[in-house]
Amino acid sequence: MRFLAPLVVVAALVLTGCSSDSLPFGRGSATATATEALADTPRPEPRPAALRPPAGARTVDQFDTTTAEQRAAAAAPVATSRELGTTIASLGNPAEPGFWLKTPLVTSEAPGRVVLGDASANVDLIPSGTATGSGSQLSLAAFRLLEVPLTSLPEITVFTR
Repeated sequence: MRFLAPLVVVAALVLTGCSSDSLPFGRGSATATATEALADTPRPEPRPAALRPPAGARTVDQFDTTTAEQRAAAAAPVATSRELGTTIASLGNPAEPGFWLKTPLVTSEAPGRVVLGDASANVDLIPSGTATGSGSQLSLAAFRLLEVPLTSLPEITVFTR
């Protein structure tokens, strides 16, 4: 016990003399280099701002804040580049506005399209972070555009654009 106190004092003096650059857990040059590298990394374009539902929203129409122009753009035909696969889609958070699909079929955000029979919708594909085959979450606006009952679990085909 009596050797422990001088050891702690010596360790404190040694660490006090160290700069943060030389400490493996400090904010040294390696951390600064990593931060600079992240600043140069291209980021996906932010999704257009969509109106959040009002605080007291209770009905589907109150939660779906998309405009007629947004619905028309989501319904417009576009060339698809490749099929990613099929997934079972449940209704995502109705308070999150816009046309989106959270799915394990992608690892980064990308524009895409979902198809169900003759109906389709342009959506933002968002990684769900879940295991492949675990299903996806589709936005309320996309459910309505595809004319799918909100309590159903449709099997949709997912494409990138």
